[in-house]
Amino acid sequence: MKLSILLAGENPDQLRGEFGQYADKFKNMFSGGKEKFTFQTIAIHAGETIPSIGDLEGVIVTGSAYGAYDSPPWMEPLRAFIRAAYAENLPMLGICFGHQIIADALGGKVIKSEKGWSIGRHVYRLNDCPECFLHGPSELAIAASHQDQVVVAPKQAKTFLSSDFTPNAGLIYQNGVTISLQPHPEFEIAYSKAICNLRRNNPLDSKSVDIAVSGLDLPLDNQRVASALSAFFMSGRTIGQ
Repeated sequence: MKLSILLAGENPDQLRGEFGQYADKFKNMFSGGKEKFTFQTIAIHAGETIPSIGDLEGVIVTGSAYGAYDSPPWMEPLRAFIRAAYAENLPMLGICFGHQIIADALGGKVIKSEKGWSIGRHVYRLNDCPECFLHGPSELAIAASHQDQVVVAPKQAKTFLSSDFTPNAGLIYQNGVTISLQPHPEFEIAYSKAICNLRRNNPLDSKSVDIAVSGLDLPLDNQRVASALSAFFMSGRTIGQ
């Protein structure tokens, strides 16, 4: 199956030398399991055009420094694509900004939350979760890095991942082939720590960053999430045909 990465942002310049390109994190995440994927990257934030839906097998909408309430020239075409992809049952995954813009495009509400930032390791509850997440504990630990939140889910979405800080942390949609998560299962621990340290003193105080960095010494459930999302794409491919 070919996954098309709709790249809505890039790794910060100061991290790119050590950690490479952002799209590679998704390639690494989906390359470790039994399912075999190929990849293409479309840098939508840099003006590259999304291919026709009929030429796509599955898409990932990535994180971004932008919010769903911003208005760069590529944002409205992305919303239109999301609506069309949803209607055509194209398997689709959104992560962080991707989670938010899918919800926004399909009728939800996204804001810059007054709760502030969530960074580092965050534990989420699995609620009435999709079949691909059924096996295993009822909680997931995943790295987060966001202030924006989906505060109203679209009517065709069900919340399957939540925490007190982020009530709509994971959404599964009625078409059966659209899923999104607020946290970042593609972030490895070293990269997550580096992202936390970028927030030090702007906008977060050093103590908050130290707590977040030390929390990342505890395990993350990245592999479990990657396996579940791989299975979701493969089952979605059948539904979408």
